[in-house]
Amino acid sequence: MAVARVTKITASSTKSFQDAVEQGLKRTAKTVRGISGLEIASQKAKVEKGRITEYRVTLEVTFILE
Repeated sequence: MAVARVTKITASSTKSFQDAVEQGLKRTAKTVRGISGLEIASQKAKVEKGRITEYRVTLEVTFILE
């Protein structure tokens, strides 16, 4: 029987929401083993002078406990 844990991660990118997700997962994988999935809990953007300057995501990353 496997036991999993879910943790929230917030990441950002100046390129896109997709890049923010990929950067968040890449950074999380450096310190968390056994990642089995993720859910995008929210997407937000920072706006300055009518333009998006930063894309932000909150991820719920699931990993299997050893």
